[in-house]
Amino acid sequence: MIIEIDFNSDEAIYVQLCNQIILGIATSQFREGEQLPSVRQLAETIGINMHTVNKAYSILQQEGFVKIDRRRGAIIAIDIDRLQALSEAQSELAVVLARAICKGIGRDDIHALVDKLYDNYEQSM
Repeated sequence: MIIEIDFNSDEAIYVQLCNQIILGIATSQFREGEQLPSVRQLAETIGINMHTVNKAYSILQQEGFVKIDRRRGAIIAIDIDRLQALSEAQSELAVVLARAICKGIGRDDIHALVDKLYDNYEQSM
């Protein structure tokens, strides 16, 4: 598992960790049923506090990307609620699109970018 954390970023480390794991799931780097490293192991590998990893795992559990098993730890387990997922995607995309529009990025550029990203994820599966 390759996790890239930017310690100079304004984005919180636990958010970066969550995003890296979600990207790993989308690109099939992590598969359903696969066990993630223990909190202690991942914290040591990345060089961060265990509480940061624990917070990331808890958020991923709340968002339906992992299940926490007392014996096995964090397991990739996608909880699919299509309507909720679409609602969340719409909320997040609304802000991303608003930022792009404010910076003069047009509809065609956005569509091309989304198609390219989606194609990359499909090829990984």
